Amino acid sequence: MEGTYGILSIRSMEARDVPAILSIQSACPEIAPWTVRDYGRVARGDMVGWVAEEDELAGFIVARRVAVDLEILNLAVRPEARRRGIAAALLRTVTAWGSTFSAEKTFLEVRISNLAAIRFYERNGFGVTGRRPRYYSAPIEDALLLTASRRMV
Repeated sequence: MEGTYGILSIRSMEARDVPAILSIQSACPEIAPWTVRDYGRVARGDMVGWVAEEDELAGFIVARRVAVDLEILNLAVRPEARRRGIAAALLRTVTAWGSTFSAEKTFLEVRISNLAAIRFYERNGFGVTGRRPRYYSAPIEDALLLTASRRMV
C-alpha cells in the first residue's frame, strides 16, 4: 500500500521513524499521545502504520484490523505541512489496505474539540455515529466516534 503522490512518498512505518513521529506528535496536542513503545509496536507489525515523506517526515497514520473492520488509531501531519493533501494521501493508503481484507467499515475516535479533523473526516465520507464520554485524558475530553462504510471510503 505504498506509493508516490507528486513529490510526496508514502511508505510503511519503520523503527527509524519513531523520533520524527514523536516530534510531529509533540506539535499536535489534539492527537492521542503515544509512547516510544507504542510506535515501536507498530514498527514491529503489531499494528500497521505508514509515513508520508517530502524532504522530511511530514505525517503518519496508524491503524489495525478489528474483526471485519478497520480502525484508525492515530493520524497526524506536521502543522507547517497541513492543507497540502498529506492526510488525505495517508487516509487513501490505509483504506486501500482495508480493502485487502474487505473491511466492512472504517472507524475512529476524535476529540470533540478537534473541529478541523472532524471536518476532514466528514469530507472523506465519515459520519458521527456515537460519543464516548471522557475518552481522552490530558485534558479530559469526550470523543466522537466517526464511521465510514466500505462504499464511502
